[in-house]
Amino acid sequence: MNKWFLATSALLCGAALGYYLPGLSGDEMAADSAESKPLYWVAPMDPNFKRDKPGLSPMGMDLVPVYPEDLAGGDSPGTVSISPEVVNNLGVRSESVLFSPLQGQLNTVGYVGYDQEQLVDIHSRISGWVESLAVNSEGDAVTEGQLLYEVYSPDLVNAQEEYIAALNSGNRYLRQASESKLKALGVSKQIFSTLKKQRKALERIPVYAPKSGYLSELNLTQGMFIKPASKLMRIGPLDQVWIIAELFERQASMVSEGNSAVMQLDFLPGKRWQGTVDYIYPALDPKTRTLKIRLRFDNPDLELKPDMFARIDIQTQATAPVLNIPESALIITGAQERVVIDLGEGRYKSVEVRSGERMGGRVAINQGLQPEDKVVVSAQFMLDSESSISSDFLRMTPPMMGFVEDVWVSATVRSVDLENRTVVLNHGEIREWKQPQMVMEVPVAETLDLNPLVDAKEVQVLLNGGDMSDLKITDFILPRPKAPVSLPGGQL
Repeated sequence: MNKWFLATSALLCGAALGYYLPGLSGDEMAADSAESKPLYWVAPMDPNFKRDKPGLSPMGMDLVPVYPEDLAGGDSPGTVSISPEVVNNLGVRSESVLFSPLQGQLNTVGYVGYDQEQLVDIHSRISGWVESLAVNSEGDAVTEGQLLYEVYSPDLVNAQEEYIAALNSGNRYLRQASESKLKALGVSKQIFSTLKKQRKALERIPVYAPKSGYLSELNLTQGMFIKPASKLMRIGPLDQVWIIAELFERQASMVSEGNSAVMQLDFLPGKRWQGTVDYIYPALDPKTRTLKIRLRFDNPDLELKPDMFARIDIQTQATAPVLNIPESALIITGAQERVVIDLGEGRYKSVEVRSGERMGGRVAINQGLQPEDKVVVSAQFMLDSESSISSDFLRMTPPMMGFVEDVWVSATVRSVDLENRTVVLNHGEIREWKQPQMVMEVPVAETLDLNPLVDAKEVQVLLNGGDMSDLKITDFILPRPKAPVSLPGGQL
């Protein structure tokens, strides 16, 4: 009985299958087959390497198949969709693309030195012997007019006697000539007054300090024989000092004369001095490949001393407004620069970009992003590795089919006509339209307020071209105000 029942059931199932299978159309069967057939194969490490059949990549790895369902849903190739739970577990975090100036600060080190513009060298113009020395060592403080040393010189004695003889003769020309000779030998004005009164030559001629400061060099001892052109001492004031610092070659373009700077020293922890970049040297050091800069700081309390080690924070010059993203969002592979765009609703895609300047932890993006984009700044490497397998990276290139009507582009406002609602722009290259940089007058949509553009300079505009016969500005973004750069330490 059981065997008969099983046999009968098998015959009925076979008949049913034979009845329904021929009912499927050939198109439906072909569609089912096509869904499981790969469209093409790509290299795991280079999505641009595509083949129409399996094989090996240039690196010797098996090619990865790309199926139609991978590109389904209306998203462009390379779009990755993940659930909110996975987003939270991965710690995915996104930030908006900004249109603002870039400004940062450079950190370097330097050494305190004398203001070389105020240094005074004291040389001997005669041969003689140092009879007495009024200063003892380097670092001594001297004031203007203070006695430094006394010298005995036969040449000076003879010149004095000639001057006294000229005074006694009453010959004006002889007196002027002998007076000029004494001045050329370095005799001070006080000596002339003494000679006129005493009418007697002095054996010891005193030498006085020409200005106040500190002895940075002392090459003189008592009883020493000196010769003409001998450098005896150097005097330098410390009410203002120089700091000589060095920058790397790549940082040279980020600093300009007049940039503000803050200096800190281990000598007085917590205290800061405000100064400016005074001079940028014209040549790099060929050995260290660094550029020297000079900073000037006031030193009223004389706390800054020569050869002290200093840490310098220089506030760089702000750039023109540019599209920029956090530097951590940029992925550099060696042959390509990419970012992961947050498309919303758990969808992400890697796109190619071209970066520019880097300042203050942000990097300018010259091509590849638009003002309304959001980029992933955390866990982007995992998303990029998944997206780049099949991504087309077509954000920087014109689409293969159709015309892009709306295009964002950076521009400079030349003039605004409020009455006719037009703006003269100098816009950058529009790759999607194959249009080079140019100056053009563009109408503005009626829904936009033109007043903010009157005082604007740099701006991001959304151009709607359609068939290029009805070009107009449908939206614009003004640069964000430059955020103040907080130098370390708070108050100065």
